[in-house]
Amino acid sequence: MESSRSPRTGRRHSLLRAAAITLSLATAAALAGCASADTTTPSAAKQSAFKPVTQKAGSQITVWADSTRLPSVQAYQKSHPDVKMKIVTYDGGADGSTYLQSKVQLFDRTGSGWPDVVFGNPTDVTWASEATKPGAQPFAAPLDEKLVPQSTLDGFAKGSLTPCQFGGHTYCMRNDIAQVLLWYNKSLMDKWGYQVPTTWQEYEALGKKVVREHPGYLVGSVGDTNSHESYFWSGQCPAFDLVKPDTLRTDLQDPKCTRMATLLDNLISAKAVATQGFFSQGFAKNSGSKVLMAYGPSWYGQYLFKAGFKTPAKQIAAAPPLAWEGESTTATGNVGGGVWMVSSHSANLKASSDLVTWLTTSDANQATAPTYPAYTRAAKAWLANPANKDYFANDVSGPFEQAANEVWTGWSNTRFSDSTAWSSVVLPALTAGKSLTETLPAWQQEIAGEAKTQGYKVVDQ
Repeated sequence: MESSRSPRTGRRHSLLRAAAITLSLATAAALAGCASADTTTPSAAKQSAFKPVTQKAGSQITVWADSTRLPSVQAYQKSHPDVKMKIVTYDGGADGSTYLQSKVQLFDRTGSGWPDVVFGNPTDVTWASEATKPGAQPFAAPLDEKLVPQSTLDGFAKGSLTPCQFGGHTYCMRNDIAQVLLWYNKSLMDKWGYQVPTTWQEYEALGKKVVREHPGYLVGSVGDTNSHESYFWSGQCPAFDLVKPDTLRTDLQDPKCTRMATLLDNLISAKAVATQGFFSQGFAKNSGSKVLMAYGPSWYGQYLFKAGFKTPAKQIAAAPPLAWEGESTTATGNVGGGVWMVSSHSANLKASSDLVTWLTTSDANQATAPTYPAYTRAAKAWLANPANKDYFANDVSGPFEQAANEVWTGWSNTRFSDSTAWSSVVLPALTAGKSLTETLPAWQQEIAGEAKTQGYKVVDQ
């Protein structure tokens, strides 16, 4: 078990193997895991059925972490030498992986073996907050029940803990978020006299103008395995909307879905938005230097433009999320974000909770973290670190902080990955030359089918 599976392969994984543009977008989003949102909110007055096991002060805690977060756990151990820890490296709950769930089910059957602390993704929380079998205790401990102060939980970016919240309780702490915003090549925009768009309508108009005046240049891509999280999540499309804990609304004919599909179809037809993924084989070499704009997560700057496209420093800049003309509020999507959970079976809940709190909120850890922290104060320390901003052509602090508090919580955290249907249905259709608009029914049908196999009731209104 000490040398479990290789870290983060699959949809978004292999984590921060920085220079490799061959990281499938699978990989890149492992920069932050996947992130969706549940519709419930915690209530301090509500009590769960959580009953801690007999506590043993000073007992050893076992920590499962992916390779990217391993140095952070080791740093905690070094700075807290009195805490006894056993550290295990595993795939980190790579999105789509059932490894952690299978192990917990095994431990529930045998009555032993649970790790005290685990790193995973929000999909893991959906099952970890519930019993795996009748009579079993849910794996994840409710942190809001005297394990983590409410004042600490209140310090996370708006909405960033919603993937952790089920039945009125908070079952995890968010390690990082990957809020979506607008990336652009400032050097080229200035040279060509273009204004940075602030609305989706301006984005579409500029994309068409770019193609006319500078053929071959692009303002985006829909060809990666999580492109829908950048565009359709940001567009507030109700593709994954848990209206009740057991009821999923997926309505891709909603006007907020169809308007985004139409906008993207127009840009695809104009050859301003690529159907080949940014992280697909050969894209960096053939087209990386011609990406004028990209609508995507906060890690795009360092891991797409710098590491993948090799764009020189002081060219790439960030702007806030786009809004729809005539609408007073702005919403954005999220492409990543891992979580830490404490086991309800831990015999040392104090040490386990202290570790998770330090990992997610400590400036000492998060200021040098690979991706943007979910904890607001730690995010400021991260932004103050020259290594996280000196590459850019503008101060990314404002756009990053704004986007972090505008992630739409109507894209819910479900028991299945939101990328499977997109990858299996939509991407092949785009490759075959079909439009997004005509593919929406098939995408919806696939989502509904996945949801039903996971026990959800599905509605479309």
